[in-house]
Amino acid sequence: MTEPTGSTTTTTTTPDPRVGLTVTHRRYVPYSHAHYAGNLVDGAYSLGLFGDVATEVCIRTDGDEGLFASYADVQFRAPVRAGDLLEITAEVVRVGSRSRTLAFRAVVVGRGRPDKSESAAEILDEPVVATTATGTVVVPERS
Repeated sequence: MTEPTGSTTTTTTTPDPRVGLTVTHRRYVPYSHAHYAGNLVDGAYSLGLFGDVATEVCIRTDGDEGLFASYADVQFRAPVRAGDLLEITAEVVRVGSRSRTLAFRAVVVGRGRPDKSESAAEILDEPVVATTATGTVVVPERS
């Protein structure tokens, strides 16, 4: 009896259609949120906004608000100030059986200009990446 040689099995996996889903929110940072000199806002402000956009991702992908499990690699790259207009984005980068890994960015797209007048503001020619992070959310098992 001869055994077959060189036989291979190829398994093809279809990429999960949820990978690449991107959700974006925009938020004006009110002056009531400034905690520090120069109208700076604490870093936790961006993390809270990441939680909001992650909730929408979970609703869109799984029909549930989900729960935040962890953050990894949080980087505060530029200041967030009262009067800023932020664009908060979450992108699904990995889908597990119950977990979803998300890449987050908080980008300043507009900024108050109190140096011009109390209510002056402008849209920035070049947006500024303020905060980035990777986060993991969990959702209930599908029934």
